[in-house]
Amino acid sequence: MFDLANALQAGRPLECTLDATVCDSPREYFGNRTKAEHEYFHVVCQGQRLEVVQNLNCSPNVPVQPGDAIELHGELVPHGSHGALMHWTHHDPSGRHEDGWVLDHGQRYG
Repeated sequence: MFDLANALQAGRPLECTLDATVCDSPREYFGNRTKAEHEYFHVVCQGQRLEVVQNLNCSPNVPVQPGDAIELHGELVPHGSHGALMHWTHHDPSGRHEDGWVLDHGQRYG
């Protein structure tokens, strides 16, 4: 089993797959650096709260709701601007990252 606490303590980005529970509904914002629309929501995984960030230029909105049990694959960043986060949960058009995804109610987004 993936040990999230140890991965966060390591302090470096890491590709991984996690099971999590959604805490809040997705919200959208425009990324100043990426110049793209994004959505974000929060999850709890192994007792840790993470922010999930999805680039909407690379993937459709993920219709998660609070309480949904989901599976995520992407890049875990231990020290994002708002704490730990998971991003690249979608296709990488430049091919520098593994393609990520969010699995919710049997539907794969990414």
